[in-house]
Amino acid sequence: MRVAVIGAGSVGRSICRELIHNGHDVLIIDRDATEERTSMVPAADWIIGDACEISTLTTAELETYDHVVCATGDDKVNLVVSFLARTEFAVPRTVARVNNPRNEWLFNDSWGVDVAVSTPRLMTALVEEAVSVGDIVRLFEFQHGETHMVELTLPESSPFVGARVGDVPLPEDTSLIAILRDGQAVSPSRDEAIEAGDEILFICPPEAERQLAVTLNPESRIRVERDDDEG
Repeated sequence: MRVAVIGAGSVGRSICRELIHNGHDVLIIDRDATEERTSMVPAADWIIGDACEISTLTTAELETYDHVVCATGDDKVNLVVSFLARTEFAVPRTVARVNNPRNEWLFNDSWGVDVAVSTPRLMTALVEEAVSVGDIVRLFEFQHGETHMVELTLPESSPFVGARVGDVPLPEDTSLIAILRDGQAVSPSRDEAIEAGDEILFICPPEAERQLAVTLNPESRIRVERDDDEG
């Protein structure tokens, strides 16, 4: 997979190292990249330039990349580059970092953002995931909130402990995409049995969350970080 990462700060560099470690081809674009920074990720290709300029993205041949990750500390830059990547270079998928939670509402499909990563939202989800066996935890919102990634840790009281994946009645437009068990990812084939303590990941529309929760655990609640009412 070819990934272009915008921003060579500590976050961007960390993302690049992980991607390279996993065998992906990585390009880093940063207008202020120093020799010291480039030496920290020598296995990546580098372009020193302004990613908000179409000429820089053209030089990078952005249209040849599968993903663009906008990881700068400036929300405006992350939005502009996501928009250009989608509209001018037809990049299949964009991931954008949200620095200021008040700007999160802007990071949607209208700006070419497929996945918006907000640190406060992720931290809340991870905390809730750790303490809420049997409850639905919303991890991500895709495509302006039209699709969610959610997680449920299956409690011992679930009527589907020991059931096959193929026998679990899922709501419409809901897919079981992964099972995490003892720190390992298990392929969710139809014949795979689900066990108490399994962390099960789903992709579903928002309206399916409650039905999914009640199906797998009748006593479940939906834990979601709700937006403040403040404008």
